[in-house]
Amino acid sequence: MPGFSRRTFLKVLGVSTTAATASELRPGGLLLRALTDEEKTALQAPQEQWLPTVCGQCPAGCGIMVRVVEGRAIKIDGLPAHPSNRGKTCPKGQNGLQVLYDPDRIQGPMRRVGERGAGDWQAVSWEEAIAEVAGRLSELRASGEPHTAVVLAGRVQGQMEGLLRRFCQAYGTPNYVDHDSISMATTKLAHQYAVGHHALFGYDWENTNFLLSFGVAFLEAYQPTVRNLLSHGIMRRGRPHQRARIVQVDTRFSVTASKADEWVPIIPGTDGALALGMAYVIISEDLYDHDFVTNHTFGFEDWTDDAGVTHLGWKTLVLRDYAPGQVEGLTGVPSSTIARLAREFASTPPAVAIANRSTSMQSNGLFNQMAVEALNALVGSFGRAGGPMIQRAAPYLPWPEVRLDSIAQQGLGQPRIDHAGGDRYPLAKTVYQQLPESIANDDPYPVNALFLYYTNPLFSSPEVEPVREALKKVPFVVTFSPFLDESSQYADLILPDHVFLERLQDVEMVPSTGYPVVGLRQPVIAPLFDTRHSGDVLLEVARKLGGTVALAFPWQGFEELLQYRVNGLWRSEQGDIIATEYQYFWEEFRLRSLWSDPPYRFGEWRRVFNTPSGRYEFHAQGLKADLDEAAGGEDRIDDLLARMDVQARGDEAFLPHHEAPRFVGEPAEYPFFLNTYKLMTHAEGRGANQPHLQEILGTFLNQTWDSWVEINPRVANHLGISDGDQVWIESPLGERLQVRAVLFEGARPDVVNIPFELGHEAYGRWARGRGVNPNRLVVNDTNPLTGSLNPYATRVKVYRA
Repeated sequence: MPGFSRRTFLKVLGVSTTAATASELRPGGLLLRALTDEEKTALQAPQEQWLPTVCGQCPAGCGIMVRVVEGRAIKIDGLPAHPSNRGKTCPKGQNGLQVLYDPDRIQGPMRRVGERGAGDWQAVSWEEAIAEVAGRLSELRASGEPHTAVVLAGRVQGQMEGLLRRFCQAYGTPNYVDHDSISMATTKLAHQYAVGHHALFGYDWENTNFLLSFGVAFLEAYQPTVRNLLSHGIMRRGRPHQRARIVQVDTRFSVTASKADEWVPIIPGTDGALALGMAYVIISEDLYDHDFVTNHTFGFEDWTDDAGVTHLGWKTLVLRDYAPGQVEGLTGVPSSTIARLAREFASTPPAVAIANRSTSMQSNGLFNQMAVEALNALVGSFGRAGGPMIQRAAPYLPWPEVRLDSIAQQGLGQPRIDHAGGDRYPLAKTVYQQLPESIANDDPYPVNALFLYYTNPLFSSPEVEPVREALKKVPFVVTFSPFLDESSQYADLILPDHVFLERLQDVEMVPSTGYPVVGLRQPVIAPLFDTRHSGDVLLEVARKLGGTVALAFPWQGFEELLQYRVNGLWRSEQGDIIATEYQYFWEEFRLRSLWSDPPYRFGEWRRVFNTPSGRYEFHAQGLKADLDEAAGGEDRIDDLLARMDVQARGDEAFLPHHEAPRFVGEPAEYPFFLNTYKLMTHAEGRGANQPHLQEILGTFLNQTWDSWVEINPRVANHLGISDGDQVWIESPLGERLQVRAVLFEGARPDVVNIPFELGHEAYGRWARGRGVNPNRLVVNDTNPLTGSLNPYATRVKVYRA
């Protein structure tokens, strides 16, 4: 019987039993009487709803339906209409209820009353907490120091990013620091120089015939994962008589590699060299797409500029330096394999090459990523079905202009605390991992206030201890976390946000479909605790600051702000919601929890290639222009490159090429490369306190509820290590972690692999004190050119515990 709950059953059973008992007291038959109002209520089905919203377990933005019974969320399923996940969910999405009902959630605002990190807190009212934040910020402005306030942010979705940036601008600090530099910054930078878009690509997977993946966890942790899983099924079995070929180039035999046609083990840091070796074969054997290369690319052939200077073309460079025999020595991939892969890739259109963290987050990451993307241009995959897609942005209403007072103008004129875009990191837009050093040295000035929004630097950063000391030093630390994570333990104020099933927020889907998709995350139940939307908190703080800061935020609450921006979707007269008036548009948007504007249109060359030449640029003119500006003149670029540890000079520096990767630790003492990777259960570091995810943590290796290190069996035998032994992993930092050894044939002999997610000092009863955090081993080695972290630069040694 649908909706017949245990509570109702027991009530009805009670009614029936009472009636039966009464009938036994009267000879001659059953007792017949009218039911009371209470008994009628007990017989009614409980109030039940399926409410649409957007998952918040990762950045993918999948649509979900939440079953709510008598005001309590009890089940999550996929939203069938959502173009990303099409009614399906991954394990993280199914497990969202454990976020909502986590017994370790912070239940209201709290002020620290003891030493930092001691865990002594006092509950305060929201009015008191907001007044304290506004008072501290007012003091900084009054002393002419607004720039000493820093906002450190993680993966921010929807209008919250714009709101945080706008708050920083109106207040007068240049220091909105997001976490891109420990994530996808270099990939976006490579795309900017190749096609003119500082963004990730979408891909038309359903029409792809060859997928060459350089280290991408396509089926485990590459966003949006559910769409990738569905597309993988279509590529492999969803097209009659047409099965896509998948090749995984990786230092580790991943889940994606196990589902591919071929795994190609490679020496860490040499993905770009392999791509260049393949390009040599494709060019020398005349297998490239002549029409695309001739009509839609720049810098393939040698060329002459307006001043009559001849420049090196990419074709000349590749044929000069990257014959398969030479590349074999760099990558460890046999020259015969390189040639075969190149021929298969070029002869199986549409073919796509993708790369991610392990390719781009190296000392040579920018040029690695450029080399991989150049393969897509070489075979003409851009602008055609089955290839990369440049995601169209949703047409939100523009933000109104911010009027700055003199205090804000002076503050915004200060250098950034992370040195992004300056002499130290000229191409960087943000350098998250620089903050501990900057705070420790007051460089270029002291940090007087630090706000943490959905980020936990004491867990996610390399070299954890300097982060701890930095948090101790900052006079005023505020976090919006709903959970008492490691960094929140060192805060002065905790202003807990709602969790995603209680929160209103728009979510523009990560690049994938090519066309814009906006989901509406909306509360499915009332907040369980005395939490508050961080957007509403920021707006209230702005009002209390007054002046031009308050004027920059005319909205009374976050919902009003959101509706202001969403009004642009309605005004555009695009997409799948058509309404004569905005109020009807908004009502329909809330009913569907979804707006989209399909289809993606291929061949829009002017939009796709937003470069100086209007083409795909093998010779990255944008890179040259940025280096020219940073160096102070074209004649000084080589000096800048030397300072940035770039080996190439002249035109070669602006072309996809191979740079020898840099590693930390002498090979004789630290013989293994450390590879850290993400699992399907990786919920951006927030999955460790979700028991169901821990139960399936590493099912592919029969590992749950604890960390492990994967070691090649032959190497382990040489070290006297058996499967299941406790071993020490030690890095040049002097840090070491004790962890269980798993002997794994999928580990290269020179690489050891440790997954992310565990090793928390806090975060809740199931997370705390379980497993190890590999970030403790990772050296904070930052690429001086791009500002990106090089987490794969760390070498380690392994020995029995």
